[in-house]
Amino acid sequence: MKAIFIIKNNQYLANTGDTINVKKIDYKIGNIIFFKKVLAISTKKKIMIGKPFLDKEYVEAIIKSHKKSKKIHIIKHKRRKHYKKKQGHRQEYTVIKITKISNNNRT
Repeated sequence: MKAIFIIKNNQYLANTGDTINVKKIDYKIGNIIFFKKVLAISTKKKIMIGKPFLDKEYVEAIIKSHKKSKKIHIIKHKRRKHYKKKQGHRQEYTVIKITKISNNNRT
């Protein structure tokens, strides 16, 4: 079973049991989270699409870890002006594992 759902204004497509990286979520490791903004759910027999969301459906996930991505370097430079600026950035993200996708409308 697959689901398309929204976390912090980003859409994700995931199967049950998938591990995905999402924007940083401020919960402790091991907490169970429910995402209620489900756009669509696909089973082997049927596809359900919300208008804009499905009412009784949700995605359950568990927080595995909090990490930082690889460092990117931002360099600004103007030729012949003795101007050079170097900056770095590491984006924080959360690793979650999808444990359950509800399917209340089983018809």
